[in-house]
Amino acid sequence: MGFLSGGIGYVVPFLVVLTVLVFVHELGHYLVARWNKVRIETFSIGFGPELFGWTDRVGTRWKVSAVPLGGYVKMFGDADPTSMASPGEELASMTDAEKAVSFHHKRLMQRVAVVIAGPAANFIFAIAVFAAIFATVGEAITTPVVGQTQPNSAAAASGFEAGDVIAQIDGKRIATFEDIVTAVRLNVGAPMTIVIERNGQDKTLTVTPRVTRVTDRFGFEHRYPVLGIVGRPGARVRLNPLVAVEHAAQQTGLMVSTNLAAVWQMIIGARPADDVHGPLGIALLSGEVAKVGGILSLIGLMAALSVSLGLINLFPIPVLDGGHLLFYAAEALRGRPLGPRAQEYGFRVGLAVVLTLMVFATWNDVVQIGPRVVAFFKGFTT
Repeated sequence: MGFLSGGIGYVVPFLVVLTVLVFVHELGHYLVARWNKVRIETFSIGFGPELFGWTDRVGTRWKVSAVPLGGYVKMFGDADPTSMASPGEELASMTDAEKAVSFHHKRLMQRVAVVIAGPAANFIFAIAVFAAIFATVGEAITTPVVGQTQPNSAAAASGFEAGDVIAQIDGKRIATFEDIVTAVRLNVGAPMTIVIERNGQDKTLTVTPRVTRVTDRFGFEHRYPVLGIVGRPGARVRLNPLVAVEHAAQQTGLMVSTNLAAVWQMIIGARPADDVHGPLGIALLSGEVAKVGGILSLIGLMAALSVSLGLINLFPIPVLDGGHLLFYAAEALRGRPLGPRAQEYGFRVGLAVVLTLMVFATWNDVVQIGPRVVAFFKGFTT
């Protein structure tokens, strides 16, 4: 992507990444809805006025809209793109033929399946991408061996030495150097019990990672717990397709669990929210990854963001898929859906929460990478 420069060098990768991820997510909803014989009125990439589109033979309008910050599948019986039901009198006045293709007249588990299908598609997409990379380019295999300890670091003060093999951290088996990185990144200042193998003998060390401010190559500032060890260079090993899928599923599962742990730490105040980024941050990240690492790195970023998108959509916030599942859980317990007023207020609160998070994330981007944001917009005039 060396031909991209200025603001275009950020916008194009960002739009490619966002369009693919939104399409995958909405395609999951679409396919399972069609499988359950729901009529789809609109499949939109983006919101707002339509830029271009077409209508297929079954009456679905496929379109690209002006605001490229998401998308939606509007099903028959929906009042709006959030899948809020049409007014009760409209649903009740439908003919039998219309009820047969109305999303809101489907059985509870059918509606649950349609809603879950979006996030599930994002996870499946990530697994497929990681598996393809592992089977073609190869998976980076790094042994959990200390190459060196950094001077004046927590590791040096605790007695780590080059050549130590890290076998366990807080009772969990360590297989790769990446396992060490993950364990340390999730630490919030608590002492870690680490079992190492040295000269054929096990030795237990206790170390508390030191929180360090780090500015990455993209301009984002992070506060990371740092142990102070450097691993040895690894090698890429091509995996056969079945093993590649297994490792890809494990990688995706690890990303889900790590993200959940980090979010929980933010909620309880144990971790700062510096790593929450909005559209500007993702645009800058996409552009820099495309420039520095090329298409392969951009595809890897796309898979990682797909995991995050699938996970975020499962949060129990009305207007997100998780909010719909929350309403369906209440319906299962009550034996009937929540009333229209309760659902309407729920969607209003959910929309307020989502917009607040969006503003917070964008403000985070501006505060952390203000000069880069200015350069981003200046890029359109150069």
